[in-house]
Amino acid sequence: MEISKPVLSYLKKTYESFLYYTHASQTTYITMIAAVVGIMGGFGAVGFRMLIEFFQNLSINSPVHILGPLKVLPWYVKILIPFIGASIVGPLVYFFAREAKGHGVPEVMQDVALKNGVIRPRVVIVKSLASAITIGTGGSVGREGPIAQIGSAIGSTLGQWLNLSPERLKILVGCGAAAGIAATFNAPIAGAFFALEIILGSFAMNSFGPIIISSVLATAVSRAFLGDIPAFIVPEYAMVSVWEIPLYMILGMLAGVLAVCFSKSVYLSEDLFAKLPIPDYLKNPIGGLVIGVGIIFFPEIYGVGYEAIDAALAGKIVFKTALALIFIKLLATSITLGSGGSGGIFAPSLFLGAVFGSLFGMGVNYLMPGITAHSGAYALVCMGAVVAGATHTPITSILILFELTNDYKIILAVMLACTVSTIVSKKLSQDSIYTQKLSRRGIALNQGREELIMKSFSVAEVIKADTPTIQETASFNQIIKKFMESNEPYYYIINQDSQYIGVLSAHEIKSLLSDTELQDLVIARDLIDYPVNPVTIQNNLAECMEMFEREDLEHLPVVMDETSNKLVGRITRGDIIELYNREILRKDVLSLQVDQQIGFNQKRKHVALPKEYQVEYIPVPDAFINHSISQLGIRARYNLNILAIKNVQSGSSQTSDNPNPDRLFRKRDIMVVVGKIEDLKQFETDIK
Repeated sequence: MEISKPVLSYLKKTYESFLYYTHASQTTYITMIAAVVGIMGGFGAVGFRMLIEFFQNLSINSPVHILGPLKVLPWYVKILIPFIGASIVGPLVYFFAREAKGHGVPEVMQDVALKNGVIRPRVVIVKSLASAITIGTGGSVGREGPIAQIGSAIGSTLGQWLNLSPERLKILVGCGAAAGIAATFNAPIAGAFFALEIILGSFAMNSFGPIIISSVLATAVSRAFLGDIPAFIVPEYAMVSVWEIPLYMILGMLAGVLAVCFSKSVYLSEDLFAKLPIPDYLKNPIGGLVIGVGIIFFPEIYGVGYEAIDAALAGKIVFKTALALIFIKLLATSITLGSGGSGGIFAPSLFLGAVFGSLFGMGVNYLMPGITAHSGAYALVCMGAVVAGATHTPITSILILFELTNDYKIILAVMLACTVSTIVSKKLSQDSIYTQKLSRRGIALNQGREELIMKSFSVAEVIKADTPTIQETASFNQIIKKFMESNEPYYYIINQDSQYIGVLSAHEIKSLLSDTELQDLVIARDLIDYPVNPVTIQNNLAECMEMFEREDLEHLPVVMDETSNKLVGRITRGDIIELYNREILRKDVLSLQVDQQIGFNQKRKHVALPKEYQVEYIPVPDAFINHSISQLGIRARYNLNILAIKNVQSGSSQTSDNPNPDRLFRKRDIMVVVGKIEDLKQFETDIK
């Protein structure tokens, strides 16, 4: 049930008043909010589990068990169930929230790295429905990726609503992911480390506490509804002999290779489906149809596949079935995700590890029966090893496997195999299954914040529209007149349709002044110096800087797109450097917690900054009220950036970084503005 806006407003004011009158510290603030996120994430995970069971019960008349009910269904029903589910999910994701497609975790990582943790609230609803339908109707994916994205979206939405700074917003995203994982798998330690190692990529102490709290509270909520039982019930396994250590090392190596094959297969499938000349929302039903055919022969691939994992752990899976399921499950998951399905890769990784480990265990049991453990022990160890190899996170994998099974006796073998698998996987592929998706988009999270900043801005945000142009048919005298009447060192040559032709510089014109005969024969098109390739408004600034360095230029023409080639502006190296400096300044200012200096202390109006930049707190004039930032065009008109907006009535010291451009100014708002001193003075003069 949706909470009405008056209720939300009342709750927010109550929360802010509590913070103000109790004089709680910033650490207390984020801890309290993390607790709320943990509880909400716990209920979200429970609700998501129930939603999956609802759709599964609707599909095969069984909310929990799969293999038994599937056996009695006609073959054509087994095909229709995934097809119908995929036919619903495709349009749902395409038209309402495309970031809900796939396994979800890379999207959260990207939002943390490039968007300061801002996630659209609608992702909670769309991702929940899309993943629950995909899994419930037979899609061969897991539920950990979706619940991590759902929990992260819950944390982000709450943080945005409370106008938190970017650093705190990122922490809440991690809290939401930890809560989702912990509640889904009844694994509080693993949930916390999943968020720290994968989502945030940091074990900083300021995020450790809130994430632990969220994870613990989410697990408590989950246990209250789902019970305190591990995800898998397995016999107690232990190392039988010291001679098993080399075998577990070999198993780790093979698991690393399998993990890389799994990752490559998923993205190869995406590429193949991307080449199909049909709309994206029609590709998912094709994948569902293929999965349906596979379920006829191998029902174990239906959904998360936990029953097959239990069988492998108990040593109840036969050699031929295990061998076939390695390839069938890998193919089924790749098709589900590649065609546009919504679900995670964690459960499929566990599945592949269990059946491959069981296969390996059967082999070593046959060759060395006296010194090797049960095949289920190798299945258990290989589960963690494949996850570690796929995600490049050995610590999280070890902890998750321990909490999923509650089996500590074989932990040495698990630690060894997970570490070896990660090493082998990294040698074969620099990217994990999560980061590979981002690398394919040109985003490298192992780069510094400078590179991330450059890739998070497009040419459209820096373009200058006042482009000096000359028609391609202009005579020499017309060209001379153009250069004489302006200080421009170059002009862009265009045709009558405003399409970009080339660049003409003053240097080239100067060399022809003495050749009077040639002057009467040439036109602008004949005088083009050298080909300067344009950039489009969609290019990011990192791509522009690469072109600047490659061509040794200070300016580039900007076209609408490569097809039309219509000239819309220009971009200079100086423009990019100026934006970069502003963004670095903005992040540094906020990292010094400038939000603590707003409050009611009007005496502290200025923050000293290096060089010609300055931050000011400017009360919003009456003329701005009920107008948005985008409508007023402050950045374009005055070359100023709004770092945050504070409403004096709130009494809280929380701020909002990169405020929503569509947010309407209210009475008693204070703008935190950064820019050059002369620009700030001009701005203050104009708004008085």
